[in-house]
Amino acid sequence: MIYLDNNATTPVRKEVREAMLPYLTDEFGNPASKYYPQAIKAKEAIEEARFHVASLINATPEEVVFTAGAAEANNMIIKGIADFQKFYAPQSKNHIITSTVEHESVLNTCKFLNGEIYSNKDATLSFGGNKKIDRGYKVDFAPVNEYGQVMPETLASLLTDATSLVSLIWGNNEIGSLNDIDNLAKLCKDKNIYFHSDGTQVLGRVEVDVQKVPVDLLSFSAHKLNGPKGVGCAFLRTDDYGRRPKLTSLIHGGEQEYGLRAGTHSVHNIVGFGKAAELAKKELNSKVEKLTILEQQLKKGLLETIPEIEFIGDPINKVPGVLSFVINKEMFNNEVFIKKVSAQIAISAGSACTSGKPSHVLQAIERTNQTRSFIRLSIDLKTTAINDVIDIINTSL
Repeated sequence: MIYLDNNATTPVRKEVREAMLPYLTDEFGNPASKYYPQAIKAKEAIEEARFHVASLINATPEEVVFTAGAAEANNMIIKGIADFQKFYAPQSKNHIITSTVEHESVLNTCKFLNGEIYSNKDATLSFGGNKKIDRGYKVDFAPVNEYGQVMPETLASLLTDATSLVSLIWGNNEIGSLNDIDNLAKLCKDKNIYFHSDGTQVLGRVEVDVQKVPVDLLSFSAHKLNGPKGVGCAFLRTDDYGRRPKLTSLIHGGEQEYGLRAGTHSVHNIVGFGKAAELAKKELNSKVEKLTILEQQLKKGLLETIPEIEFIGDPINKVPGVLSFVINKEMFNNEVFIKKVSAQIAISAGSACTSGKPSHVLQAIERTNQTRSFIRLSIDLKTTAINDVIDIINTSL
């Protein structure tokens, strides 16, 4: 089996697994307890992991808040900022801007605030649909270009005095295109508006340096950089006095994570996240270089052997290792094809979180009629059997 679905999840590295094991056996203490060795060691392990995660994005440890994953971090940030800015800030603001190509955890959070849904399984309404309840927020879903990117001028046209938060994805999980986060964030900074980005797909594959890019808030998951599932974090930029952005807690309870995220820490998962971040920092440059070479080899081979193939997404400003394309071949059905090759290669027809539904990303870039023709390959450094992949795809069409 050749694994080509790393955008969905990545395998846990041996070094990460070995770092986690002691906290599932001997070092089982609750870090919120006091005095005895197991609790102290658990707390120290969390702080060491926090240091490594912060170091990967050039942040301070105090700016990292651990969550159960990027979906929770997205909810925590968007709902938390929106609520605080509307009800507690000196000047009440209730306007939020996102885009039509965000991950479901951002889209559905914004739809919830916009009064369009209450449940993830509830039938979704069209963007800006009329059947809404009034939760007191107004959300604009910014359109994108042919590569799924929000243009700075588009964002600028939507900003108002009531805008409290802008949330735009860094690297698209379906087609790999990168947004111009630097300039988008600067637009918001100039108007004193919070800027958030879901950075899940770029962590460990693209340089993320919060000292260079003026983002206020970020979301990440460990399982996208060879760490464990069930853990992620929110980056909350502190000001010159060490103060974090004010936001309403998503999970109320104890005072873990600076009082922002209640609940007993998943110590082993947090330790795994820290180890994965430590390795990712050391290997970032070499990983990007190797992924780019492998991607180019795969793309070249597919173009040479499949005349009906058409690659989509930005060919230059993209997440390394992600190839998304459509097969413009009569009667081609991606679900049938994926099942056909599933014993040999693991590939996908888009985001794992939208499985079984038409791709909203393809809809946003005006390729709705190609939903059944869409394939995503996402490679890792272990994806070395490039010629085998090309042969399997070509002979199975």
